[in-house]
Amino acid sequence: MELFIGIMSGTSLDGIDAALVATNGRQASLLARTSAPFAALLRQGLLDLAGGAAITAQRFGELDTELGQAYADVVNQLLVESGYFPEQISAIGCHGQTVWHQPSGDLPFSLQLGDGNRLAALTGITTITDFRRKDLALGGQGAPLVPAFHQQVLADANQLRLVLNIGGIANITVLAPGQPVIGYDVGPGNMLMDMWCRQQWQQPYDKDAHFARQGKVDTALLARLMDEPWLAQPAPKSTGRELFSANWLATRLTPDCSALDIQTTLTEFSARAIADQVQRWPGGELLVCGGGGHNPLLMQRLAKLLPQWQVKTTSEVGVDMDAMEAMAFAWLAHQTLNGLPGNLPAVTGASRPAILGAIHFPG
Repeated sequence: MELFIGIMSGTSLDGIDAALVATNGRQASLLARTSAPFAALLRQGLLDLAGGAAITAQRFGELDTELGQAYADVVNQLLVESGYFPEQISAIGCHGQTVWHQPSGDLPFSLQLGDGNRLAALTGITTITDFRRKDLALGGQGAPLVPAFHQQVLADANQLRLVLNIGGIANITVLAPGQPVIGYDVGPGNMLMDMWCRQQWQQPYDKDAHFARQGKVDTALLARLMDEPWLAQPAPKSTGRELFSANWLATRLTPDCSALDIQTTLTEFSARAIADQVQRWPGGELLVCGGGGHNPLLMQRLAKLLPQWQVKTTSEVGVDMDAMEAMAFAWLAHQTLNGLPGNLPAVTGASRPAILGAIHFPG
């Protein structure tokens, strides 16, 4: 087993997660994990950029550099906390921070910031970044990439399992015995809920569904949200902040919508969008990971909407729900460093399996 570090900062921009993983490509064990919040100005700069704000080339480069520094700080923090040394780590797999994801159209691309050269130089560890663009170059969506890792660590030869990652965006992985893996984005996870909570109550997220529990579902608003055409598109598909933005939500609100009811309705919207896709399969285990697994109201609604499914977290079956995505990018780093493919064409729509990422050596 080799040691790898995975770094993930998702569309919610709630912080940087790092995981130290032992893996041989077929199994993966979490040895240590840590996290750190974004510096306020860095976070706001990334949010502005992802929201389509005008930005100079200078500021773009500064954000890339600052983020590379922040990633390096988290890796060095993880090494200190875990007692490991850089020379023991084969490589870092760093997803980077997505600031624009455009998988369709004449010029498809996905752009992540976080200078891998700086990360390698400041940690002394070979670093792999830019995992999505090779898949896009082969006609794929560049996302989701985590289902390949789900297959390695969570597939069960005897029963159907769906893995539901609820980050800023929610995505599912279908692990059916003897069948090709299916995976795709299903709609907003925490992103709209978090955004509304910040706007209304200056809280980064709705901890324990405190605000959502005080409101009621606005059925008219829910219908307008569910009417989004993207939700009905067939897979493979992926999405992000480019679609489900503050402007997207604002065009669907009316003056009679109360702030608390909107928070409740956004929670219900995430649950319904997820449940609509999960219901396509007959039932089994629905394994939840990501920050949304800590939202008690969202988890209750999923259990209610999906009575034929056993809704539980991946932690209950041996894979830390909060470390899943960071672990996945540690595993993807293993694949790249060993010349192995990291994508699943049946998931992303790429024309073939491919070795993903760009390698940055520290010296």
